[in-house]
Amino acid sequence: MSKQRFQASVITGIILGIICIIGSGIRVGFKENIIFLFALWYNRFLMGIVFGLISEVEDRMILIRGAVLGFIISFAFYLSTGFQDMIALFAGIVYGIIIEYVASKYKNIY
Repeated sequence: MSKQRFQASVITGIILGIICIIGSGIRVGFKENIIFLFALWYNRFLMGIVFGLISEVEDRMILIRGAVLGFIISFAFYLSTGFQDMIALFAGIVYGIIIEYVASKYKNIY
């Protein structure tokens, strides 16, 4: 495990989680859904941790692995919504690609 990759992944997951809270909060309301929004942020944070712990992959595999792991991790949250929040599932796939890309390309910025 690369310390730089881990840090980049976790920070990116935290930032994307905040973006997810804002987007979902606008859709479902903030105050009434604080636990739901925290769970969504936590899912993105965990996504960052998972991507940080796995080893690097060839550049041509970044998009595929990011999408697959993003789907797998986000599917756990999707199940907990009773298959209701498809937007969060698709966002998780995109966020998985973003986290993998950032972790792979900017691993030496720290």
